[in-house]
Amino acid sequence: MFENIINTIRQKTDFIPKVAIVLGSGLGALADEIDIRARISYSELPGFPVSTVEGHKGRFVFGCIAKTPVVIMQGRVHYYEGYDMDKVVLPIRIMRLLGSEILFLTNAAGGINTELDPGDLMIIKDHISSFVPSPLRGKNLEELGVRFPDMTNVYDRELRDIIKKKALENDISLKEGVYAQMSGPAFETPAEVRLLERLGADAVGMSTACEAMAARHCGMRVCGISCISNEAAGISEEPLSHKEVQEAADKAAPVFKKIIKASVEEFGGLQ
Repeated sequence: MFENIINTIRQKTDFIPKVAIVLGSGLGALADEIDIRARISYSELPGFPVSTVEGHKGRFVFGCIAKTPVVIMQGRVHYYEGYDMDKVVLPIRIMRLLGSEILFLTNAAGGINTELDPGDLMIIKDHISSFVPSPLRGKNLEELGVRFPDMTNVYDRELRDIIKKKALENDISLKEGVYAQMSGPAFETPAEVRLLERLGADAVGMSTACEAMAARHCGMRVCGISCISNEAAGISEEPLSHKEVQEAADKAAPVFKKIIKASVEEFGGLQ
């Protein structure tokens, strides 16, 4: 499967990215603001999962941010869309096989920690993935990584330090915390949010952790930022909706894009 997809992409572009970026809700426009070299829709790739979520275009965009070569997922695939977990993380593995060394994950998330407000950006320092199937379940893909990969430091400290430095230089407020992935598509119940809080989660969403695990398995350095789009159930008395998530993510997008661009530009100089 990997070979067919890679061959199809290589028929369209020989571009080799260094940084892979997954754009969450509200950030899709970033892919149109880079120095674009090629665009490839997921639907053009054999056996590739297609995003069905409103606001996710569903394509790879190849190009440069400053001088850093990147491949951007303009729309991700979610477990709740009905795909098996190996399909959900297939794009991550493909970006690795195309040459990507670093994975920058973004998402919109519900705030559990009461010190997080809608519109805040939270750099992910660790995650909880116990509520969704492992993307590494099943026969190990030896060409990608070892059977039992270490997950002590999923989110690379040096990359996080660069993001923090760029936030400071650009006068951008940045929080830090633990992200929990749930299966979705229903938003969490207040009882589930209380459980996640006791487990140490600061924010919750329906993506990202599985992608980070797959990336670490195949040797990528990983970083991630959540845009806190709403207060999680039970913290806010207002009913939760996808529209609310989109609106909050859209509002935070200019600042979010600024820190992504600044950080990726510096990632390009890493060995």
